[in-house]
Amino acid sequence: MDLGLKDRVYVVTGATRGLGNAAARALVADGARVVVTGRDGERAAQAAAALGPDAVGLAVDNADPRAPQRLVAAARERFGRLDGILISVGGPPAGFAADTTDEQWEAAFASVFLGAVRLARTAAAELGEGGVIGFVLSGSVHEPIPGLTISNGLRPGLAGFAKSLSDELGPRGIRVVGLLPARIDTDRVRELDALSADPEATRTANESRIPLRRYGRPEEFGRAAAFLLSPAASYLTGVMLPVDGGMRHGF
Repeated sequence: MDLGLKDRVYVVTGATRGLGNAAARALVADGARVVVTGRDGERAAQAAAALGPDAVGLAVDNADPRAPQRLVAAARERFGRLDGILISVGGPPAGFAADTTDEQWEAAFASVFLGAVRLARTAAAELGEGGVIGFVLSGSVHEPIPGLTISNGLRPGLAGFAKSLSDELGPRGIRVVGLLPARIDTDRVRELDALSADPEATRTANESRIPLRRYGRPEEFGRAAAFLLSPAASYLTGVMLPVDGGMRHGF
């Protein structure tokens, strides 16, 4: 299938590693051009270099109010257009309700929630018909994940914002989509497993609850993201797609 990505331009935040990077790689592999971001400028440049001439890296913190306009400007200056954005951000710190501080909640809200809202609003003002705004969320949108209280509090609200935005932007021909990863074999997930007394046993237990009996590969998530962002998915909006190997058993 031709996804129709050739020469389309996307901003992908949080793309120096993990799920954002996997999505950027899949987009470029199918002919798109990308602006990739990370908080560390050197890592952002390295990620872009690994993607080749169809990528540019930028040091950006999603929590920075100036970030959205900088990213739109970079896409237009380097590639002459903007067709969509995939908003991804590193997960907030692990912890239970009693362990988390006001400062951790405030920092996570600024980055995970408010930063994403700003990016989406700015993209919405810049995109035309056929544009797309994507959010990398989490399976916690539907079911809380033990030990990730801050994420559990913020991701469902962001999914609600994305759904509302899809209703508002639909008449303009702009789509809004979300991806709900679960156990994808990234550094972040391995770090979470390592918090347990026996990481190998924790992984085995998690895999036993996944119908496909394994963690997902980053490239599998990347391909799902590239499809949702592409013109091939032109009649999909307001959807929250689980990329979880069947881990969510509800409809």
